[in-house]
Formats: sequence, C-alpha cells, structure tokens
Amino acid sequence: MTVRVVATVGHPVLREWAQPLDPDELHNPQTQSLIDDLIDTMRYYNGAGLASPQVMASKRIVVIEVKSNPRYPYKPDIPLTVLVNPELEPLTDETFANNEGCLSVPGFRGVTNRFVKIAVRALDRHGKLLERDVSGLSAVTFQHEVDHLNGTLFLDRVEDPTTFTTWEQFERFERDAFAARAARLVSRFGS
Repeated sequence: MTVRVVATVGHPVLREWAQPLDPDELHNPQTQSLIDDLIDTMRYYNGAGLASPQVMASKRIVVIEVKSNPRYPYKPDIPLTVLVNPELEPLTDETFANNEGCLSVPGFRGVTNRFVKIAVRALDRHGKLLERDVSGLSAVTFQHEVDHLNGTLFLDRVEDPTTFTTWEQFERFERDAFAARAARLVSRFGS
C-alpha cells in the first residue's frame, strides 16, 4: 500500500490542465502503480474520489469509490471506478446545491451547483471504453473529481461566499439540513 501526499490549495499542480494519457500508457507499470496509489490514498483519507493532480501527478486519471464512507454518510455507494481521460456531459439543466468539501482544501466547505444527471465517457484502467449515465449525488462526485483534471477546485464554483464554512461548523449547524436534502435527491435518483 502506498499512500501519497495530497496537494493542498495553493500548490500549483492543482491549477494545471492535466495531460491526457495515450491508451498505450495504460500498459505501463508506472501508470498502473499510479492508479493503485490513487486508490490507496483515497481510501486512507476516506475520500469519495481522488484525481491524479491531487497527488502531484498531472495526468487525466480519476478514481471514485463510496462505501459506507464515514466522512460522507449521506452519499450513496459507488463501486470502485477508474476514469482515464474522462469526458462529462450534462443531461439536464437541473442542478443540486451541494455543500462540498475536498481533501485538497482541508477543513473547508462551500455550496456549489452541480448537474443532477450527466453522461460519462472514459477509459477504464485497462483501456476499455466506459460509458454510463450517472445521476443524483453520485453525479456530483464525478463532476467534482473531473474538475480537478481541469485545474478547477470547488472553491471556484461557489457562487455565494457566505456559504463557506469550516468542516466543524458544517457538522454543527448545517449537516442535518444538508443530509435531508441529499436524501431526497438520492431517493429520486437511487444514487
């Protein structure tokens, strides 16, 4: 198990456009090792996902997994998903006001508006084409992680700066109301 250091806000790698991978690079042991390290690091820190720029590797790779996550008990389970060179497309104009946090912005949260239904197109870790529609709170997670590949942090998507809060104050004052809204979204979409 290799847990890598997670870059935090202010590190230049988080503002770079990550480089796409040639499908042949997926056969490279270093690329497979990076993917394994992303998974190990995400799980170690109880993240819902992790993008390679967050571990200072500017490649277009994202890993996502939610399974009874203690940091995000309101998130539905998402099986381990590896996305290489992902492309997202909104399938609706409807958005959800998500109270969002990030391992690269420790202890801080803010409200972003994310599409509730998206199409995902990417390669998996073996180069096989992956195409699926993702909805509900899970769609929010996919959008957050893919933003990292474009040098975008959730901080950039917060329209109302009065929604910024520390994790501690979110838990104290906002978590219950947010969890109830999230539950309604999950019940609508099943994810």
